[in-house]
Amino acid sequence: MTEQTTRVAAGPPAGRDPGPREALSAASRAADATARFTRRRRRPLLAAWLLLLVVAGFGATRLADALSGGGWFVAGSDSAAAAQRVTQGFLGRGATSLTLVVEDTRHHQGESAFDSRVRDAVNRVSRDPGLKISGTHGYTTLSTEQARAAFLGEDRRTALVRMGSALDDGTARRVLPAIQAQLSDAYEPQGLRVSLVSQAALWGEVNHLSERGLLRAELITLPIIALVLLLLFRSVAAALVSLLVGVTSVAFTLGLLAVLARHTELSVFVQNAATMLGLGVGVDYSLFVIMRFKDELRAAGPRPDADAVEHAVARTLRTSGETVVASGITIVAAMSTLFLVDLNVIWSMALGAVVVVAFSILASVLLLPVLLHLLGPRIEWGALGRRGPARTTAARPSRWATVSHAVMRRPLLFLAVSLTALGVLAVPSLKLETFTPDARVVPTGAAVREGYDTAKDQFGVGSAAPIQVVVESDVPLWERDAPAAARLVAFHDALARLPGAQRVDSVVAPLRQVSPERPFAALAPAAATALPADLRSSVRHFATGDGRALVLEVVGEDTASSESVRGLLESVRTTADAFAAGDGWRVHTGGETAEGVDANEVISDSLLPVVATMLAVIYLLLLITFRSVFLPLSAILMNLVSMAATYGVLVLVFQEGWGSGVLGFDTSGYLTNFVPVLLVTLLFSLSTDYEVFLLSRIREDYVATGDGTGSVARGMAATAPLISGAAVLMVAVFTAFAFTGILPIQQIGIGMAVAIAVDATVIRLLLVPASMRLMNRWNWWMPGRKDVGRGASRRPTADQPATDQPAMSKE
Repeated sequence: MTEQTTRVAAGPPAGRDPGPREALSAASRAADATARFTRRRRRPLLAAWLLLLVVAGFGATRLADALSGGGWFVAGSDSAAAAQRVTQGFLGRGATSLTLVVEDTRHHQGESAFDSRVRDAVNRVSRDPGLKISGTHGYTTLSTEQARAAFLGEDRRTALVRMGSALDDGTARRVLPAIQAQLSDAYEPQGLRVSLVSQAALWGEVNHLSERGLLRAELITLPIIALVLLLLFRSVAAALVSLLVGVTSVAFTLGLLAVLARHTELSVFVQNAATMLGLGVGVDYSLFVIMRFKDELRAAGPRPDADAVEHAVARTLRTSGETVVASGITIVAAMSTLFLVDLNVIWSMALGAVVVVAFSILASVLLLPVLLHLLGPRIEWGALGRRGPARTTAARPSRWATVSHAVMRRPLLFLAVSLTALGVLAVPSLKLETFTPDARVVPTGAAVREGYDTAKDQFGVGSAAPIQVVVESDVPLWERDAPAAARLVAFHDALARLPGAQRVDSVVAPLRQVSPERPFAALAPAAATALPADLRSSVRHFATGDGRALVLEVVGEDTASSESVRGLLESVRTTADAFAAGDGWRVHTGGETAEGVDANEVISDSLLPVVATMLAVIYLLLLITFRSVFLPLSAILMNLVSMAATYGVLVLVFQEGWGSGVLGFDTSGYLTNFVPVLLVTLLFSLSTDYEVFLLSRIREDYVATGDGTGSVARGMAATAPLISGAAVLMVAVFTAFAFTGILPIQQIGIGMAVAIAVDATVIRLLLVPASMRLMNRWNWWMPGRKDVGRGASRRPTADQPATDQPAMSKE
């Protein structure tokens, strides 16, 4: 970027005294007061900043242990009630339910060594004091081959044991990864693959992988950001200061979230999402502020003193500072609409986004001026290359103005080509499917993923995540009369006959063999003691000791997220509703599929209110900023087209499998359910950010000149370098997270990288000038107001924008 380009991008000529309206505005007075305060207290403020940074950084290291893998349950939903009910009173189930998968690569069932090796692994796990196992049920607790058959894999080398743990979910999630690592280290050399499989184990591994992925992403991202900043600033000091602001925003956010996570449930995804957004936005904001400050210093002369530095800081805060605040408020307002979704995982990520953007604003307009006062002219330390003299206004127009003029000469052509290209990308979005994450978010090779895949391969795809039907009775089942018991048996049989159901795992079939007429009489304490030991164990796994609750597990033919199993769930719920009518029965349907369907329903029901509220907020902010009816509408429509194209790319990469080859992404056949709604708010927030940046400059020029076409060209010439630089930073950050994070973070990262790239190229370079050329003076129409550009006489050159009035621009 040349010096002249930097000056043009930095707004009105540096050093110009503000006009009366600007000087008297509250924002200007606040900027001047902040400049004076940060100059006088710069050293104490710096010391406090560094101290808080250390404290926040220490707190941030403790965040991962406090995060939850939950957040998917919908409060008051059927699936949440089922999940809560199965935690108490069942053998092999507990506050945390585990499935121990033992695969012997050297022996098979029938050899004495197989049973002894499996039993040794089960005993070690069940006696581990860190797990607090309260009961087991499975291969090693049963004695007959017939009873064991349900817990022996098709390869006759794999055994399952269900375990109930007294650990709460949060504690289990923290301890399971370490215990799993110990089991792998102990048994893999012996030819045994021992895996703990459960939701707690899965999310514990997700936590672990998130931490590692976050570290890798930071190691990749920070050097890339530093390199881009060096190319933009052409000085080492400025690049380091900008990077420090971004790191500060993230550290403060993670430190605060670590405190909040001790008192409320926060999703594991909040850490990566907040870091990814914080690095992008924090560095982005500091980029605009520092660019403007450097320009102001150059205008103050070769040796600016402390007063000149303070004046430069004040001028910077009046212009770039105000725009950073306005932009940040826009993002915070847009992201806050996600609080309308009553789902903790989305609420958590919205909180992380709001907090990190708020800290990015504070760091840019309060902490950054402290460093600017301390450095002053030394902000140019470590300059790269030799600065040439500024170009004169008679020099040839910038390439950005040339592109803009070319587009506006044929606006219909470029509009049609751009919309067609984005429309082609958007077509796959019509097939977009969403669901909650399952074990496939963990890469192959992880023990919990291997255990999940082994269980799926050896016991059937659906066995890894059956639909759980919890039947509760007002009285013990053995006290039910014969007609009521017959209705329950008929309900069990009806579930087994549903299309897509492979089988129903329960205690009903063996109890019918004991007593065909009154099968549940065998649940009575006196009768239960007379049952064979294997049957007693099975009874206690599927029925509570008080006989008031029974679990029926419907095993489907496919994965929990598949269309067929979701159809099966609908049939199960319909059948359950018919059975529960009367007779004192209560039925809750849960399991992974039910949780996902309930969560998807909440997101789907909330999507329209979220989008409508967000668009209304953005429209009002843009209406106030530009005092135009149609420009905000145009901006929103272009963002919708860009959003559809982004969804289309995500469907191709993650749903259709295009990313599994060259890119190496895992594909699950669907997008994580929170990704589309999160991307909507993120994209509109950041795109509006750039929209304000570009259109403020165009409006400023149009107010001064009345030249609709020329103002667009000059506005693009003034803002394109910084928009491009900021976009490169954003794309670098999001892409780094996409290639180092777990699957949902990969989807967000790729989505944001694509969206920002499209916004900074197709939208800003082609659609904006083409649409503004076609709208002409209607761009600035407002009821009851004359054309803001009428009567203007001065027309700047293509490289020198008008400066008669201050505009809220990012520079």
